[in-house]
This record gives sequence, C-alpha cells and structure tokens, in this order.
Amino acid sequence: MAATFAAVNPAKLLTSSSSNRSPLPHFHSRPLVSFSTSIRTPSANLVSARSRHSPVAVSAASGSQHLIGSLTKTEGLRFAVVVARFNEVVTNLLLEGALETFRRYSVREEDITVVKVPGSFEIPVVAQKLGRSGNYHAVLCIGAVIRGDTTHYEAVANSAASGVMSAGLESGVPCIFGVLTCENMDQTLNRAGGKAGNKGAEAALTAIEMASLFEHHLK
Repeated sequence: MAATFAAVNPAKLLTSSSSNRSPLPHFHSRPLVSFSTSIRTPSANLVSARSRHSPVAVSAASGSQHLIGSLTKTEGLRFAVVVARFNEVVTNLLLEGALETFRRYSVREEDITVVKVPGSFEIPVVAQKLGRSGNYHAVLCIGAVIRGDTTHYEAVANSAASGVMSAGLESGVPCIFGVLTCENMDQTLNRAGGKAGNKGAEAALTAIEMASLFEHHLK
C-alpha cells in the first residue's frame, strides 16, 4: 500500500494541533530516549516475542517488577515522524517501512504526522519541538548520512545522534533514532529494504514499544 501522508509545515502543525486536540497528560519526570540499534527488519520470531509482552507489570520470582511496553495495545497512541529530505531515495524507503509497520500494528493513520526537514542535521530541533508540544507519545527520526571525502560526515552523524538524544531528554518524550550512517550508497540501500532489512520498520516498532511503556507505566 502506498503511503498517503503529506508533509506539513512544522510551525503550522504545532499551532493548529494544540487547539484541536486535547492535551496529553504530562509524562513522568524521568525522560528517556531510545536508539534502535539493529540494522535488520525484525524477524517473525522477534516480532512475535515482542508482541506477547504484557502491558502490565510482571512480578519476577525475586519480587521485582519488570515494566515492558506492548506492541499490541496501540489504541490512542500518537506518533510524529521527522524525515530528512537529503538522500530522499533512501529516506522515502525508510518512511514507507515505518508507515507500513504502524499500519500493521493498528496505529490509525490520523494518529501519525509526517514532518519533512532539509537534512539529518535539522532533525533534532524539530523532534524536540514536537515532543514538547504534548501532542505525541513518541517521535520517530528518519534520515541517511553517507560518508564522503571530507569530515562533514562525522559532524552531521554525530550531531544528529546527540541531538536526537537531547530532544528526548529535554522533551520527556521518546525520540527514536532511525538515521542511517553508512559508508556508501550500497550499504544504505541494503538497510532501507534490501538484504539487511528496513531500519525504518524496526525503528517504528521501537517507537510503539516506547510509547506504550511511557503511556502505561512511566506517567
């Protein structure tokens, strides 16, 4: 199914959405940012195992509580996806993978907002703004940085990674790192739906689990 989401102006989005939607409850003061580290689309066994996670606390034999986000209890969860336009042939594939995963796990289309920015360097400031708006349970950040002949790659990749982390810590909303940092275009395409899976799809799974964890356990 083709993605039907249109890019929107972030400023217009934040001014209009706050008046049309009831504000979300304030999250707990212990913010957290999640990095989706694997490069492969999750296997069926992994997805099945994650899907079985209970949305309630599990008491271990020692008496400690294990809090786990659920992939199946997605009703009412709202997501923002910040996508870099630079290397768009790659980021569009990552976005398609993320949107398909959201659909597969019953996240409603009207609960997903896609915001496009010029490049990966611009992702963090928009992610932080969206997180602080109170309109989203998680913010998924998608981009692609490919090494070139200069040190520009390190500057952009490091800034994107640390910036997304800071956005999550400062907004108190999970900001998921779905930015590819690769040596060449072949590596990048392999991780955007090729033989190494789709990083966007996996990052969307992480966003759902983290949103559920915050909404049901860490308020």
